[in-house]
Amino acid sequence: MTLETKTIAIVLNGEPRRVPEGLHLAALLKYLEIDGTRVAVELNRAIVRKPEWESAEVRDGAQVEVVWFVGGG
Repeated sequence: MTLETKTIAIVLNGEPRRVPEGLHLAALLKYLEIDGTRVAVELNRAIVRKPEWESAEVRDGAQVEVVWFVGGG
């Protein structure tokens, strides 16, 4: 017997993508291997503050934008 992970369709930085169902933003970043220390995240056109990443659920059809902070001068 094979266990299948249900997936949902999202748009990540303008690109369609399938990810496991039931993730919140923090888990999505971990799944995508994105270091959350130097990024800002927008979910469905609203910026989500880092303290809210654990509770912000990513649902089917979500639009997620991840922006990396770049240092320099």
